[in-house]
Amino acid sequence: MDSPNVIWIVMVVLVVVAVAAVAWFYMQRQRRVRLQERFGPEYDRTVREVGTPEKAEAVLDARARRVEKLKIRPLSHEQLESFSRAWRGVQGLFVDTPDGAVAAADRLVTEVMAARGYPVEDFDTRAADLSVDHPRVVENYRIARDLAQRREQGEAGTEELRQAVVNYRALFNDLLEVHDMRRAS
Repeated sequence: MDSPNVIWIVMVVLVVVAVAAVAWFYMQRQRRVRLQERFGPEYDRTVREVGTPEKAEAVLDARARRVEKLKIRPLSHEQLESFSRAWRGVQGLFVDTPDGAVAAADRLVTEVMAARGYPVEDFDTRAADLSVDHPRVVENYRIARDLAQRREQGEAGTEELRQAVVNYRALFNDLLEVHDMRRAS
């Protein structure tokens, strides 16, 4: 082979490699943007927790794949009404027994999750699973749970208990898809 042909072949190979590298970096960037948009603040939290964006993205991808295999379902009208009544009871309970209201709110959120099809074995799994479909309110759940645990240890005052109920309510409403029902009305 003569020298000009070798030069052209090398140039073509270099261009193909460069284009492939640019395409790969672009796809990785798009993947990152999609995950940031999907998971919102949960993306940043996971990066802080695991150390690098690449590790966080692997964790979030695995989480999303696991939740896709679950049979998450909407609540029936009867379930929606029943859970809504129960929530009004939780709010009413707060006036007389804030501690009891926080415990009841935690139990009710777990019941709603179970009715929707989320596994409810342990808190960390529940929070991770929720982050896939409810990334904007899962932090409320973590805060509420932390306040509930502080309540159990006698370390939370009434204002903190009120905030726990408010945080549970944000997740509760999201799980009931109340915001979707209002838009449809």
